[in-house]
Amino acid sequence: MDWLMVSPEMLGVLFAVALLAGFIDSIAGGGGLLTVPVLLAAGVPPAQALATNKLQSVGGSLSASLYFIRRKAVNLGDQKLTILLTLLGSIAGAILVQHMRADLLRQMLPLLVIGIGLYFLLTPRLGESDRQRRLSALPFGLVAGGCVGFYDGFFGPGAGSFYALAYVTLCGFNLAKSTAHAKVLNFTSNFGSLIFFIIGGKVLWGIGLLMLVGQVLGARMGAHMVLTRGQKLIRPMIVVVSLVMSLKLLYDNHGAEIQQWLAMHI
Repeated sequence: MDWLMVSPEMLGVLFAVALLAGFIDSIAGGGGLLTVPVLLAAGVPPAQALATNKLQSVGGSLSASLYFIRRKAVNLGDQKLTILLTLLGSIAGAILVQHMRADLLRQMLPLLVIGIGLYFLLTPRLGESDRQRRLSALPFGLVAGGCVGFYDGFFGPGAGSFYALAYVTLCGFNLAKSTAHAKVLNFTSNFGSLIFFIIGGKVLWGIGLLMLVGQVLGARMGAHMVLTRGQKLIRPMIVVVSLVMSLKLLYDNHGAEIQQWLAMHI
């Protein structure tokens, strides 16, 4: 079994990190910043780490989605078209990423993510209450579902923040409602891309299911906080997670250059 690849202590670390990631992800997105590095640190090869991360993140996004649906924060009937386009977009992204390099997107992503963080930081009243909708169902579904879903299947980091931003700016939802709807789309795109990782035989089921349990528990706690604390909790967490995610992505892309510059100037 694949959990024999790692020590019992590391299995405990994987579970704890998944728990924390599920909590953070259900509020602000970016849980993969924690889970992918810890999988790699546990000795899981990169392709298997990405696939196994999708499995455990499906558990967290499903847990949060079900909580929001049961609390009537999300009406699935109103979101059917967006959900369908999200699924199709994520499948297309997961297929395409296997046939082309994602280097350009990796270079652009830190700028996009820090842009989201600054947008929320500099607009303190954003998502404070519902506002007038700017796009009808089909255009919104193509933008928020198809495009962001494609991105999530193709690459992934920060997708939850992109979904939430789309609901706030294009649908006029308040921030808590946007976060709830974003999690449903996040589950959809995670599930769509996971299918192709399973077909490719990349998922490590033992480790993935252990982390999935942690994700489910963490996401359930985070979803509760979204509905009870609302904008006061979500907005600062999105800003902080966006900043951390941007720094992490910049270091991943330019770590050697950064270390060389520091060595020359310190």
